[in-house]
Parts: sequence; structure tokens; C-alpha cells
Amino acid sequence: MKQRNAKFTIGEVVRHKVFPFRGVVFDVDPEFANTDEWWNSIPAEIRPNKDQPFYHLLAENDETEYVAYVSEQNLEHDENDAPLRNPQVYQIFDRGPSGQLKPKIILAH
Repeated sequence: MKQRNAKFTIGEVVRHKVFPFRGVVFDVDPEFANTDEWWNSIPAEIRPNKDQPFYHLLAENDETEYVAYVSEQNLEHDENDAPLRNPQVYQIFDRGPSGQLKPKIILAH
């Protein structure tokens, strides 16, 4: 199988191309790594290929905040400068000087 590089990086704010939500990437799988049950719950006519990066997002829409798992083909960079509401964002990330989200440094002992 051909190795692919992820288009989006951890800390990047993205939005879904089809559904009205946006979020920040907090993890990346190089290819699909979820359950068959989750996969089969996607209608066949819009089900993405498994052989592409999938992103874990701290996501939000107009009503709520949640964690989403989304294929690369369904995401694009979000140009909206509004801060994300998801309270977990600032547990995982700090905002850099130019506004970018950077993972917090966690020291283990």
C-alpha cells in the first residue's frame, strides 16, 4: 500500500466539507483505525476510502462540542478566526503568539 503524508497537522483548525462543523486536530491515523460498526454506520454513497489519513478532532457545531473522527477527503483548512468553544481545546493546546494552537508540553515523572 502507498504511504501517504497527512495534509493537516496537530493543532490545525479544520472544517468539514459536507457537514457544518469545525474543530482542531489532536491526533492523526495514517489510515482508517476505527471499528467496522462505525464504518458501516456511514451511508455507502458518502463512505470514504479507508486508505487515507483520518483525523481526531475536538469539534463543534452551532449546538454542541464533541470529538469527531473524519477522513482527510472530507476536511479543509478553516479560515474562520473565531476561537473554538470546545473546553478540551485549552486542556490540550496553548495559543501561540501568532494565534496558532500548539500542544501543551506535558512533563512526566
